[in-house]
Amino acid sequence: MLGYRIIDRYVLTEVVKPLSVALGIGLMVLLSERLVRLLDITLGKKNSFSVVFELLGYLVPHYLGIALPAALFLGLLFGFNKLSKNSEIDAMLAAGISLHRMARPVIHFSILLALVSVFIFGWLQPYTRYAYRALVFNIRNVEVFYLAEEGVFMQVGTRTFILDTLERKTNRFQRIFLFDYRGKGGAQTVTAKRGYLVPQKEDPRPLLVLEEGLRMRLKSWPEPGSDAPPPTFTSGRFERVEVPIGRKSRSVFRPRGEDEREMTLTELIRSYDTPRKKATVTEIHTELNKRIVSILTILILPFLALPFAIGQRRRQRAYRFAVAFTILVGYYELVQNTSAMAKTGAAPIWLALWAPFLALTAFTAWRYWHACFTLGRDHFDAIYDRLSDAGQAVRRLVFRLFGGAEREAGT
Repeated sequence: MLGYRIIDRYVLTEVVKPLSVALGIGLMVLLSERLVRLLDITLGKKNSFSVVFELLGYLVPHYLGIALPAALFLGLLFGFNKLSKNSEIDAMLAAGISLHRMARPVIHFSILLALVSVFIFGWLQPYTRYAYRALVFNIRNVEVFYLAEEGVFMQVGTRTFILDTLERKTNRFQRIFLFDYRGKGGAQTVTAKRGYLVPQKEDPRPLLVLEEGLRMRLKSWPEPGSDAPPPTFTSGRFERVEVPIGRKSRSVFRPRGEDEREMTLTELIRSYDTPRKKATVTEIHTELNKRIVSILTILILPFLALPFAIGQRRRQRAYRFAVAFTILVGYYELVQNTSAMAKTGAAPIWLALWAPFLALTAFTAWRYWHACFTLGRDHFDAIYDRLSDAGQAVRRLVFRLFGGAEREAGT
């Protein structure tokens, strides 16, 4: 038993190393893609870089749910393929250790990751999704004046403004021009020598304070080509005026959970037959079943990856990996699209979610049984051979087209 425990640790180490690398690279790629869009939202704001990292932190659980299954699958493929390529699997088989026995530590590891994914899908993602949305709203609708740049016209809702000089550390600015267009309700123009923003404890909107200014207001907006008399206006000077900046929106500042994706697993179960006001029964049912399917899929990944990782012909390695990853990506894309159909009622949940999962499970069981408990030839070898022959034909064609041209140029 001591030898088996050493082998278990060795197999697990060979899998965890590529898994960690794939997980790190996957998260960096996914987060960097979102980073560009977040910079468009936050660039120029007070503490903009800290806000960006806070938003990225809220996105990590969402992308972790995407990257974790893919990283586990790649770790299994590369780990067991390395054992196979180095003939270590052959040595273990000769020592009486079956392939199924070698897979035991990674099966236990997948169970651990499935338990972790219960926490990620069930609680972490709903809370961080809501926190991300709330912070984005605050950035766009509450702290709008932090977007300002000196000498640049800025458009925020119905207001257009420009500042002469700006001190971000103190939230103060000099010489402001502000135009507020209110449609048929007229318009308002405000100029002031200086102003500053004051955060409020009981109101999420900052308070805009303007000093020594002039205000002019049109009571209505003139209609082009109309015979109506020009609208009347009022104007006056002021020494100091205070007004909250931004707006409160009930559609955004709402309790967490009105969107079914913001609900925890326990909340989905409690609301299974009595959904909240902005979620339908179908949406609740689909969301709960989708999360259960996503968690259970992690448990079958070791059984799916192992037959593709072990091969007798080394030149087929790339094609084995391509076929395996195509199956996994196709499955997740299918579940994603069919779940969207199920939420609208266009497809029943059992057909949209459970049928693909059961089909993948049956295919995985057949492949794993054939690889571990039979001595027959891999049924996918013919596919790998065709892909290999097609790849060689493409390489020869490219060599003739570009390699031959280079030789002629050299002569």
